[in-house]
Amino acid sequence: MKWVDTPTFSGDWRRLSNAYREMFLQVIPDFSEACGGFVADPALFQWPQRLRVSRLQGAHGVWEMTWSFAGPDGIATFDFIQLEGELVLRWRRIGGHAIFRKP
Repeated sequence: MKWVDTPTFSGDWRRLSNAYREMFLQVIPDFSEACGGFVADPALFQWPQRLRVSRLQGAHGVWEMTWSFAGPDGIATFDFIQLEGELVLRWRRIGGHAIFRKP
């Protein structure tokens, strides 16, 4: 699945430590595969528990993935958008719990 990121995500990314970036990148292959399953059948699809993906309450259409529970937590928010006639994942934020103020 293709993805794009927001300027906010890019800024968040630059502030992450190299170790946290690496931890995030390690889950991306499994996450990308799961996204394909979600897009194919969102009504019946269940995200793998190891990816800890859920809808973000109070932010319509926004999802969260927790990729680390080690201090500080590693969380990324995303949504799905249409881009040039194709469904694309858009990374919105990445970091710790502070990203929930503006997911």
